[in-house]
Amino acid sequence: MKKFMDEDFLLETQTAKDLFHKSAADMPIWDYHCHLIPSQIAENKKFPDLTDVWLGGDHYKWRQMRTFGIEEKYITGDAAPYDKFLAWASTIENLIGNPLYHWTHLELQRYFGIYEPLTVKTAPEIWKKANAMLATDDLSVKGILNKFNVYAVGTTDDPIDTLEYHAAIAAGTAPIGKLGTKVVPSFRPDKAIHVDAPIFTDYIKKLEKAAGISINTPDDVLTALSNRLDFFIKNGCRATDHALEYPPLQTTDPAAAFKKAMDGEKLTQAEADSYKAYILRGLSAIYREKNVAMQLHLAAIRNNNPAMMRKLGPDTGFDASHDHEMSAPLSSMLGNMEENGGLPKTIIYSLNPKDYYAIGTLIGCFQGSGIKGKIQFGSAWWFCDHKDGMEEQMKVLGNLGMLSCFIGMLTDSRSFLSYPRHEYFRRILCNILGNWVEGGMFPADMEKLSEIVKNISFDNAKRYFE
Repeated sequence: MKKFMDEDFLLETQTAKDLFHKSAADMPIWDYHCHLIPSQIAENKKFPDLTDVWLGGDHYKWRQMRTFGIEEKYITGDAAPYDKFLAWASTIENLIGNPLYHWTHLELQRYFGIYEPLTVKTAPEIWKKANAMLATDDLSVKGILNKFNVYAVGTTDDPIDTLEYHAAIAAGTAPIGKLGTKVVPSFRPDKAIHVDAPIFTDYIKKLEKAAGISINTPDDVLTALSNRLDFFIKNGCRATDHALEYPPLQTTDPAAAFKKAMDGEKLTQAEADSYKAYILRGLSAIYREKNVAMQLHLAAIRNNNPAMMRKLGPDTGFDASHDHEMSAPLSSMLGNMEENGGLPKTIIYSLNPKDYYAIGTLIGCFQGSGIKGKIQFGSAWWFCDHKDGMEEQMKVLGNLGMLSCFIGMLTDSRSFLSYPRHEYFRRILCNILGNWVEGGMFPADMEKLSEIVKNISFDNAKRYFE
């Protein structure tokens, strides 16, 4: 029997162990897509306790606590922090088979040197030890970024954002002082694209003000977004991001749809999709011209519990995987973008593994331009970033494309304790390669294997975004 989560956790062969410990473990981290809050970085936040840093905003954990029957007051309510922590401890000790079990214990090990499992019985001592360490500079935001050798962080930001925290961090004038980690904004114009959202009209007025132009047509929207993207690029932006249930197609007049929305009228699905498709097509050309990568996060169906949406708002644990048709609309969208000046560097994620073969084969139709892995099959995302999901995504990519060109892992997290997820990913990657080598499917050329591992762990992402 193997020890619980020891130094060779997830590594089944000697080749896997050698690759992880000698090639992957010490590579820097380029966390190119996350939801960390820039103000907390700038202010070098210290976390008062484990509940604040673990349960504040983490809807992964909230979902499982609800599943275990925990009352909402111990999840998002006003219960005392220690009582919330005990509720999480009672949940985690029953989460066999869930990635949260591994992530929680990797975080206890790597941040706090705690190697015993979290249970209701061990919770009091773990709470005391971890909280004492959180009070030190070693586990302030700056301490965490330094500890995990985080080379760069790509936050997720709205086009109307003033980016004052990014500017202060870059200039070294923020309270955090001089920071070795690059903190760059990512451009997420969803609110200007989702024309059927209740906030759309008000948002366009805010975009007008931020961009300093009058917006009367979809082309004006594109001009405003292009202006704001220039501002983002001046502040270090390397990538954009879009959340889409499915790739929209244009079948009606987008200008008419825009006018109808601005007049407060309800749009048909075809009208809304036509506007979205037109804006995305225009943005893809802008991204290519300005050399920023486009991320497409597909197949999430959000806010499925109306009562809880009214009570708690979005991003509180009530989203799911979508099963919308993917191949034909994604092919049409990418084809239209390619004809309109050419695709930018593009990363495509899906929350539903049924789409993996569609994505894995379609990306091969649009590669080129002298860029290795220009069109990427994005890392296993959200509900898929567990051991089986990561293995499936990488094996599909290996079977259909070039795993060696993969830009690797991202946290997609709101938590500063999430960096061990990169370790988790790297261990799984090394185990896959180790099994292939020891199964006689690839030569035991450790120099080449080390190069592949280092590229996927960090170097490919650094080249891709810089």
